[in-house]
Amino acid sequence: MKSAESGVRAGARMGVLALLWGSTFLWIELALRALSPLQVTVARCLLGAGTLLVLCLATGRRLPRGRAVWGHVFVAAFWCNALPFALFSLGQRTVGSGLAGVLNATTPLWSLLLGLALGTERGLRPVRAGGLLLGFAGVVVIFAPWQGTGQVGWGALAIVAAAASYAVGFAYMGRHLVGRGHATLSLSSAQLVAATVLTGLSLPFDGRPPAHIPPAGLIAVVVLGIFATGITFHLTYRIIADEGATNAATVGYLLPVVSLVLGFVVLDEPFSPRAAAGMVVVLVGVGMTRRKKPLQVPLARGPRRTRPGLPDPLAPRTK
Repeated sequence: MKSAESGVRAGARMGVLALLWGSTFLWIELALRALSPLQVTVARCLLGAGTLLVLCLATGRRLPRGRAVWGHVFVAAFWCNALPFALFSLGQRTVGSGLAGVLNATTPLWSLLLGLALGTERGLRPVRAGGLLLGFAGVVVIFAPWQGTGQVGWGALAIVAAAASYAVGFAYMGRHLVGRGHATLSLSSAQLVAATVLTGLSLPFDGRPPAHIPPAGLIAVVVLGIFATGITFHLTYRIIADEGATNAATVGYLLPVVSLVLGFVVLDEPFSPRAAAGMVVVLVGVGMTRRKKPLQVPLARGPRRTRPGLPDPLAPRTK
């Protein structure tokens, strides 16, 4: 009963995470109308860190201590926060929010490739190998390099790089931070604090912020920082702790659907049949890579029957 309840809670967390994470691209798109990509990145890290620090104070949690822990925190913050956040903001200057969410769905594919490179994924079966190839074929369908109007460009490549960066960050968090006796809220708070420091160091090179921010842009930045970054990142940490890094990356199943729908309904982005077809191909490929080899459970054998007076042919022999 407890395992069923924990499974329901984990599924609910993944559903909420998909909704929050899928809406991230909408809020980035709106925030970019008022701020530069770097300013959006710093603002979402700062607001997200502030949100989680308040939760830490409210629940009596403390930030982790020790140089070694904070060293891992800063490395994870670079790969899972600072770098991908900046790449998404840069990429969405030329790429719509719906397509950004679709390209982000390649994160599980990069996670599998990374696992193969690190040796944590062994024995890639034909089905999973085919899923890996199919998933990246879906990306090619989205880019459509054979057409002059394809989606190939530095913005789309930046978003694909951000998805790969997430995979590196998830793997690093799962190996060096999760399951080490630290509360997930403390780790997620510390990581966003580190991301704020990393992104803030480059802020002086970005010029002055605008003197006036439109209300819509301000609301977008606040929602992006508090909900789509702070709360979302804490839920990601919880899923990594409870379900593993690969399952955290699998939230990408629902994420592109959310981003496409929001982009089409809220931002009036044009619906691209090619992008939708590529999304389906990517998700089918991701699903194939998630297939695990079924456990071979040996059948229980009943007692062997022998005829009276005859030796058991399977009994150990003695001289």
